[in-house]
Amino acid sequence: MDKTKQLETYYNQDHPFRGGIAQLRRLALKTGAEETFKWSIPVYTVNGKNVFGICKFKTHFGIWFFNGVFLTDTKQVLENAQEGKTKGMRHWKFTSVNQVDDLAVLDYMNEAIENQTKGLEIRPEKSKKLTIPDLLHHELEKNPDVKTNFKKLSPYKQKEFCEYIAEAKQEKTKLRRLEKILPMIKNGVGLNDGYR
Repeated sequence: MDKTKQLETYYNQDHPFRGGIAQLRRLALKTGAEETFKWSIPVYTVNGKNVFGICKFKTHFGIWFFNGVFLTDTKQVLENAQEGKTKGMRHWKFTSVNQVDDLAVLDYMNEAIENQTKGLEIRPEKSKKLTIPDLLHHELEKNPDVKTNFKKLSPYKQKEFCEYIAEAKQEKTKLRRLEKILPMIKNGVGLNDGYR
């Protein structure tokens, strides 16, 4: 499906926040940013760089600012997208269309575009050493085929699998996640390939 159809499907799909995301889209289109579709959401770019995206969930809708950490946030509405993990992204959430202040939202969008034009962005840190969680390490040692396929994966995909196991807090969750990823590794499939 081409991006235009994906965008129209996203915005026209029956959803409790259909009106809210339509309002955010109207504002986004006033900024002059290029509208595209990535990671299953509409994303607005400047010179090919992601600036903000419009998202909808079960309990809220909102705007993801990819480098929102640089926004002045005069209204104190931005939240870290994933506390402790995300460095640059910030999220402005709404639970009703009435909460959307058109002028304020447009100001935030335009400031984000201006910041991107200035080159203000956080680049992901590249870590050299991969730490394989013990649970996964033992499975790889027990199964040479899986180990071989794990080594064939890109460092990024290896890291995703390792973090997926390591981030689980309970042992039963770690075991459930391990059970899920072993066939994926065996088949050479990355954890998030379905979203790329």
